[in-house]
Amino acid sequence: MEKDRQEILDELLNKLDQLAYVKPEEIPGVDLYMDQVLSFINDRTRYLTRNPEEDKMFTKTMINNYAKTKILPPPVKKKYSKDHIMLLLLIYYFKGVLSVNDTGELLGKITEKYFGNTGEIAFQDIYEEVFQLEEGAIDFLKRDIAEKFHIAEGTFEGAPEEGREFFKTFAFICLLSYDVFMKKLMIEKLVDECCKKEDKE
Repeated sequence: MEKDRQEILDELLNKLDQLAYVKPEEIPGVDLYMDQVLSFINDRTRYLTRNPEEDKMFTKTMINNYAKTKILPPPVKKKYSKDHIMLLLLIYYFKGVLSVNDTGELLGKITEKYFGNTGEIAFQDIYEEVFQLEEGAIDFLKRDIAEKFHIAEGTFEGAPEEGREFFKTFAFICLLSYDVFMKKLMIEKLVDECCKKEDKE
């Protein structure tokens, strides 16, 4: 039986309720080899991928490339610390929005001062603050998505009946995409501004 459109929206919103960041206390307290890092991260985040049965968040090649481009500090004696794992999780969230260069510029400002730091502000403190902030944004995001869905539902009323459902979905995708596109432009502008400002200081 074909899902009705409200069921589709409910599924999308329920998916947001399932989002949960990997808490620092869930990350092993001992340094890990590459295979262990991949197993831990991919197991904990598989549900975020498009095809959970097949897709992997990270591969050895990807992690090695992040180390070569200095986005990720190199492992110590082939072992990765808790800070490495938290940084990889941050990289994952940025890589869908920012270029590799922008990701490196932005995160480089943080890793340079705080990676491996146990002082007043540790890398873990930054990680926790950011992800707790995002957890608090879920309710707003759900309301925004529902509003865009209902706007899209009011479109293409004059379209032929057999194509109307597709056009409504297309309108919804367009609204979501426009939102992402505009926010991406703002994020790029902010990266440019904050990195230039830091460079001058």
